[in-house]
Amino acid sequence: MNSMELKARAKINLSLDVLGKRADGYHEVRMLMQTVELHDTVYLEEAGKGIIDVECDCQGIPAGRGNIAYKAAELFIAKYGIGSGVRIRIEKRIPAAAGLAGGSADAAAVLKGMNGMFSLGLGQDSLMELGLSLGADVPYCIMGGTALAEGLGEILTQLGSMAGMDIVLVKPDIDVSTAWVYGNFDPDAVVSRPDTDALLKAVGEGRADALAANMANVLETVTAKKYGIIGEIKGRLMELGAMGSAMTGSGPAVFGIFPDRESAMRAYTALKREGVWGESFLTRAV
Repeated sequence: MNSMELKARAKINLSLDVLGKRADGYHEVRMLMQTVELHDTVYLEEAGKGIIDVECDCQGIPAGRGNIAYKAAELFIAKYGIGSGVRIRIEKRIPAAAGLAGGSADAAAVLKGMNGMFSLGLGQDSLMELGLSLGADVPYCIMGGTALAEGLGEILTQLGSMAGMDIVLVKPDIDVSTAWVYGNFDPDAVVSRPDTDALLKAVGEGRADALAANMANVLETVTAKKYGIIGEIKGRLMELGAMGSAMTGSGPAVFGIFPDRESAMRAYTALKREGVWGESFLTRAV
């Protein structure tokens, strides 16, 4: 097989708790992650030896070595002694710098796609181990679904499926640096932490309402404090019928979980009509 097309799906954080800072400067986290339908499309085509070429249709996304998809291909070729190169084309739909792991999802798709394209037959665990050297979110993006992430985010426990939850995502017209958010995180500023046990119970019972009611993200103390629109979007989603709303990752994207597709569609339509919140997406958990 000399070409492949893959969906690189976005993730949201149903919860995010920062447990402390390690001696190496990284933060220990505990969070619930969920894959959603919103995705980039990644096209792979076998190329001549030594060629790695990345194209992206989104202005501002690097097309060469600065793209994590390029790094994923380079790593894969070096690790497994692949005698060919690869051309990568990315149709971008996941907003960048939003807390949705768009870059990590693209890298995960490249690793999975090259595994299939070159018929290596590597298992998921091997791909996840390889992906970790590219970024803490890449192993999760390879695994997908509903999962508890611990450590730096790389210690993953697959949970029961919450597929089908109807979700509205909003990306305000601001970009946020993950490094800046973690660098300015003050644990003493956290008033409410996620009740992870309650969240795990909700997932175990398949109860989207209980899950939505217990969502929390401690990084909102940094990002939402600086950008008031994040809290405004959360409030608007609740007004429009969301069962719960939270910021994902380090932000600034915000999402709401809705009781059904009809109510999610109404909210999405209202946000688009109002035209003041940024980019909106109607999606669902997968």
